[in-house]
Amino acid sequence: MATASNLPRSFPRAELGAAVGAEPIRWREVGTRGYGRNTARWLAELGDGRRAFVKLALDETAAGWLRTEHRVYSSVAGWFMPLLLGWHDGGDTFLVLEDLSGAHWPPPWEPGQIDAVRATLDAVHAAPPPAGLPFADEMRAKLDGWPEIAADPAPFLSTGVCSTEWLETALPSLRDASVGCRLAGEALLHLDVRSDNLCLRGGRAVLVDWNLACVGNPLLDTVAWLPSLRLEGGPQPWDLLPDSGGTASLIASFFASRAGLPPPPTAPTVREFQRRQAAVALTWAARELGLPPPEGRALD
Repeated sequence: MATASNLPRSFPRAELGAAVGAEPIRWREVGTRGYGRNTARWLAELGDGRRAFVKLALDETAAGWLRTEHRVYSSVAGWFMPLLLGWHDGGDTFLVLEDLSGAHWPPPWEPGQIDAVRATLDAVHAAPPPAGLPFADEMRAKLDGWPEIAADPAPFLSTGVCSTEWLETALPSLRDASVGCRLAGEALLHLDVRSDNLCLRGGRAVLVDWNLACVGNPLLDTVAWLPSLRLEGGPQPWDLLPDSGGTASLIASFFASRAGLPPPPTAPTVREFQRRQAAVALTWAARELGLPPPEGRALD
C-alpha cells in the first residue's frame, strides 16, 4: 500500500480523514470490475482500524451518480447495503464505504447464490425508497429503445444480433409488448443488478453502485439482471422468470439500441457487453411472445 511519502496526487487524504473521522494510514488504488472509467477507487486502512473503500468522481457526470448513491446509502439501511462511512462533496466528490474486497464477487456462481440475490432483491423492494429518486414510469422513453431502432435500424443491425428480415417481422410485436409492460410501482429499484455490482458474504448478497436507483415495478430489477447472469453460466432467463415477455422486450430494446453505437469515452468496452446482453434478452423476448428466435451470430 502507499504511504505518505508516495501518496498518489489524486488521493484525497485530508478530506478523507475529515469525512470519516480517522486518518488514513495506508491505501492502494484499485481497478473496477465494471465498465465505467470516470471514477478513481482506493482501498484504505484507517488509523482506528477500519478498512474503507473510497470512490472519487473524475467528472461531473460521476459526481451526480455519487450524489444519488449517497442519497440511497444515507437513507436505506439493511443487510443488503454496504455501510456508509463517509461523504465529501466540495471540490472533490467522493463516497467512503466499508471494504467489501474480502467478500465473494461472482462469477463463478456457487450453489445457492442466485437464490441469495433474489432474496436480496425482495428485501430491497420492500424497503421504503428515499425521497427524490426518479420514477421508472417517467423513464420509459429512456428505457424503451424500439422507437429509436425503428427510426434507424442500421446501428443495431450492425451488431449481427438479428437479420434485417427478422427485425422487420418481429418489430411490431416487440414494440407493442414493450409499450404494454408495467413500469409504475412503489418499490425501491437498483436498476443495474450485475455481478460487478454485487457480492456475497455470510450467504447473503450485498448490492453496490446505486447510481441508477429509482422507484417502480420490482420486476424490472430481475429482468434487467438475468441476461448478464446467463452470460456467466446461469440458467436461461425464462427458466427463472417465465411470462415476462413485455418487460424482456423492453430490456432487450435498451441494450439493442445502444450496442451498435460508438463507445462512450468513459466506458470504452461497454458496447460488446451490451450486444451480448441484447442477444440473450431478445431471444428471451421472442420466446415469450411466440416469435421465431433471432437469427444472429453466436454470443462468442
